[in-house]
Amino acid sequence: MHAATLYYVHDPMCSWCWGFRPVWQQVQSALSGKVEIRYLLGGLAADNEQPMPAEMQANIRDTWAYIQQQIPGTTFNFDFWTQNQPRRSSYLSCRAVIAAGLQGQASASENMLLAIQQAYYLQAKNPSDSDVLIQLAADCKLDSKRFEADLFSAQCEQLLQQDLHSAMQLGVHSFPSLVLCYNDSNSLIPVDYNRSENIVSRILAELSVKQPDK
Repeated sequence: MHAATLYYVHDPMCSWCWGFRPVWQQVQSALSGKVEIRYLLGGLAADNEQPMPAEMQANIRDTWAYIQQQIPGTTFNFDFWTQNQPRRSSYLSCRAVIAAGLQGQASASENMLLAIQQAYYLQAKNPSDSDVLIQLAADCKLDSKRFEADLFSAQCEQLLQQDLHSAMQLGVHSFPSLVLCYNDSNSLIPVDYNRSENIVSRILAELSVKQPDK
């Protein structure tokens, strides 16, 4: 157990989290052995079966285009908006990440997270639909029947609520967010979507400043 913990607060259907993914992978690699990294699901949008309003769809499409401009190399498949009935609902995909982890494989949650992101942003599939998530679980070599049961279980919902509460306690209101917890204090680390070294250097500087007195 490391004395310092870096919380990554995210949502599988957060487009900025998708854009941040390459840099986040670099950050994790650079900090390996220096801090403990924990993922927290922030819950971008609560359960909702109503169609997404046209104005909101347009705003999110514009956000995707803006992200592609701001983070070179980020790709979105805009066919999503014509091939699906979008809903403003990400909690089910959050539960899918949790349900994958309940099968006990160390990398299952992260594999499911990536599968959801790729399905949504590259393959124009809707992760707000349970059948999409169940198929992704099968593609990830998980027990799809157990996954489906876990996805709708009280345990899964409880674990999601715990994550949401923890994110709120950390003062996080947007995704992705990075919070460094060290020596009983929390520091919100600015997210740089293009340069991992800026994030890493900030975290290492925070750790240096907050070294306990000897």
